[in-house]
Amino acid sequence: MKRNNYKVVILAGGYGTRLGTLTKLKPKPMVDVCGKPILEHIIQLYVKSGFFNFIICAGYKNEVIKNYFKKKFKKNILIDNKNEVLIQKTDLSIRILNTGKNSLTGGRIKRIKKYVKNDEYFHMTYGDGLSNVNINKLTRFHVKNKKYATVTTVKIQVPQERFGVVYFKNKNIVKKFVEKPDIKEIFINGGFFVLSNKIFKFIKDDQTRWEAKPLEKIARIKELAAFKHTGFWKCMDTVRDRKYLEQFKNKKFPWNLKN
Repeated sequence: MKRNNYKVVILAGGYGTRLGTLTKLKPKPMVDVCGKPILEHIIQLYVKSGFFNFIICAGYKNEVIKNYFKKKFKKNILIDNKNEVLIQKTDLSIRILNTGKNSLTGGRIKRIKKYVKNDEYFHMTYGDGLSNVNINKLTRFHVKNKKYATVTTVKIQVPQERFGVVYFKNKNIVKKFVEKPDIKEIFINGGFFVLSNKIFKFIKDDQTRWEAKPLEKIARIKELAAFKHTGFWKCMDTVRDRKYLEQFKNKKFPWNLKN
């Protein structure tokens, strides 16, 4: 496996209120799916693709995430304080940052700017989505198109207003990004991004939603590309979503199958 030194940023600071009691004592990314936190499944997706450098943007119940990885890698802790935990092994780096309890998605991304400022690009995803998206194909697609941002899109047949919708200008370039649509067959934000450092100028502060004005503006200036994914994809937003994912326990995980 070819090692990739580019960073993977995972947004893991939200409250996860739609999961009810499951997130009373832990943040949504730490809710178990088939025997381990969904966050760990996401990390393994990138590791299998050669990405080993992670930045976890924690917030709500951030100490739960920190304690889990500190226990798992107790001999590899380089930094351990209120705002940051850094774990480093020969083949793995996990930096857990407290990006604010009430920060929105754009605010969390803005807070990690100093860690990726010298990188050509970095990956970004949410701590609640599983997919068998081909991360290396996604990366090559982003590099080839040379846009500020690339969003992975998935097609759904029914309205799901909690997802941002992508409208295409041509085959791969996004014409418009709308946060709350009212149509029946749509391409939605699948949550797996590749981003350049130029995206930070579109994020104002902690109260900026990445999926609203930043993405809408980037699309408006034709700097948002879309990588279409047709394989497995599932976002764990509700108890019903988790129940769906739990059916794969003791089976081959569809998010591990090649696409």
